Amino acid sequence: MNPKSFVSAVVAVIVAGLLVVGQRPARAGEVGSSSGYKTLDPIRHGNLTIFPVVANKNYPTGEFLTLDEGLRSGEVIVTEAGGVQGLIRRHSAPVIQHDGAQVNRLVLINNSKRPLLLLAGEIVTGGKQDRVIGKDRIVPAESDPIDLSVFCVEPGRWVQTSQNFNTSGATYASVGGPMHGNAGAVAMGTLMAQPSVRAKAMADKDQNEVWAAVRKQNADVVSNLSMAQSATTVEVNGTVPPAVPSATVEEIQRTSSYAKMMENEEVQKQVDAVAKPLEANYQSLIGQLRDRHAVGVVVAVNGRIIWADVFASTDLLEKYWPKLVRSYASEAVVMRAKEVEVPVTRAQLFLEDMEGRHETIENEPGIYRHTEASGDGFKAFSLTSLLPKTGFDVHVAKMSE
Repeated sequence: MNPKSFVSAVVAVIVAGLLVVGQRPARAGEVGSSSGYKTLDPIRHGNLTIFPVVANKNYPTGEFLTLDEGLRSGEVIVTEAGGVQGLIRRHSAPVIQHDGAQVNRLVLINNSKRPLLLLAGEIVTGGKQDRVIGKDRIVPAESDPIDLSVFCVEPGRWVQTSQNFNTSGATYASVGGPMHGNAGAVAMGTLMAQPSVRAKAMADKDQNEVWAAVRKQNADVVSNLSMAQSATTVEVNGTVPPAVPSATVEEIQRTSSYAKMMENEEVQKQVDAVAKPLEANYQSLIGQLRDRHAVGVVVAVNGRIIWADVFASTDLLEKYWPKLVRSYASEAVVMRAKEVEVPVTRAQLFLEDMEGRHETIENEPGIYRHTEASGDGFKAFSLTSLLPKTGFDVHVAKMSE
């Protein structure tokens, strides 16, 4: 789209309230030329603000398997590069070898009869180092081994602790629990990296930048816990933190693992102090959100909109919501700032402005298309399913730069 056409498109948005999408496929939830998205009044706790996003339409996503589901059932195998030799006939046992491991490569096999959905930011633990997935993708059912592009989030280890990767030690409400009135159920799952770490993998695609973000988060968490070593009355995100033993701070200082830090009991308490009130408020809106086809959220920290995650269906949002809200809370918990109001109009404009000046498209014919768009002060990523009877965007993420 040339600059003149882009200006015309923006004018059309302002005058008619429509998002001009040109000749590209409709995004998840779009109807005709309308964006089909609407941001609702926000849910707030401390310096974290979350705007629910509803859509005109839900798409059928029941066939997609999540990484958590696949790892728990054993139908999805993730191992070090070099851990599986050559292409393997489906349903046959993998041939394991013990060399060839690489920092930025893993091998994944989907033995399920369902296509696997992977989201950038999901963390798998084990192997020789914990890794974060670098981009959204779809892995077809009963796949042969595929190379998985990843980034290390544990710079201090290169010793194998397990042959295969698995879910982390993190626990949260079970898949689908909160919106189905089953919030008390607990399940193990993979962590979702907080936005500042996730962005380095998705946008910068630079291992050193990912490590720098992990080290910064570890340092910020240590600083936060150090403030709470005694029964302080200083509020952190609107909550008085509990006293933290010095041994806990020292333990986190010694680890280089992002996952182990986030699984620490004291860290989880601080994240829960932000995440649980938001989950409770979200629970109170369940009826409205399901009836109005809730498909995502726009996220603001310290009064600045930083992120959006939007899915093709309410069902997918329900599956990812427990770990997404904790990732947003992890971003906010170390900021130590008071609540700052963010108007819903700003969230709506952030959601609608998806057209970039430059696009990079990667196709896996018949499986998925991954699009990265760079705009003024943002990057947006869309994963479009090309599987039979689909053709819609399964997930859209947008980050501020």
